[in-house]
Amino acid sequence: MIALTGATKRYDGQTVLDDVTIELGGEGVTALIGPNGAGKSTLFGLVGRLIAPDAGSVHIDGLDVARAPARDIARALAVLRQDNVVASRLTVQDLVEFGRFPHSQGRLTAVDRAKIDEAIGYLDLDALRGRFLDELSGGQRQRAFIAMVLAQDTKYVLLDEPLNNLDLRHMTEIMKLIRRMADELGKRVVVVLHDINFAATYSDRIIAMRDGRIVADAGRDAIMQPDVLREVYDTEVDVREIDGRPVALYYA
Repeated sequence: MIALTGATKRYDGQTVLDDVTIELGGEGVTALIGPNGAGKSTLFGLVGRLIAPDAGSVHIDGLDVARAPARDIARALAVLRQDNVVASRLTVQDLVEFGRFPHSQGRLTAVDRAKIDEAIGYLDLDALRGRFLDELSGGQRQRAFIAMVLAQDTKYVLLDEPLNNLDLRHMTEIMKLIRRMADELGKRVVVVLHDINFAATYSDRIIAMRDGRIVADAGRDAIMQPDVLREVYDTEVDVREIDGRPVALYYA
């Protein structure tokens, strides 16, 4: 389990994550939702040891993130940030190989190569192994990054806004893939999403944040309520049932 206790982060005197205590990483898919500046990406940064908390602690299956060796953390948790900056002339194969670094330290074994092949196959990227990243569509590139994460072979997977800059078709494709990873491979996926309806469709649990705090944490039906969404987003949201599923409608 990923456990945050009193986790707090400040920048220039402004609190962006405010005394958050929560457990993440139960079975299935957990979605973090909320407006810009709610603290979602900061929470991810603390868990992935990308930033240090000003107060509180983060543990992953008992490992203290602040003190445990980076290699041990990377074997338990894979993090895909929204601002992935890599050399565009890397091939898909090159990128996915990076996922094995916590295990191989750059010297790939037969086990590493098997995990790389499995990840590439699972993401249906075999035909694109030799293609450079800047030759791929947005959806293909995002699948390549998720293959890298999958090759890391961790229990926990954190994805920070994986739908950014994708069209509707590719957003749907990526969310179906995330759901499959949880159901078929037993991954415990925590994903930051801006689209409430994707969160409601593909997640088992939704955590809503605002102003650095958690304001709601429940299953889909409890979160997809006009009063809850109004508190989160400070705007009117109408919720309708379509084909037995709650759908949020919001207007400018």
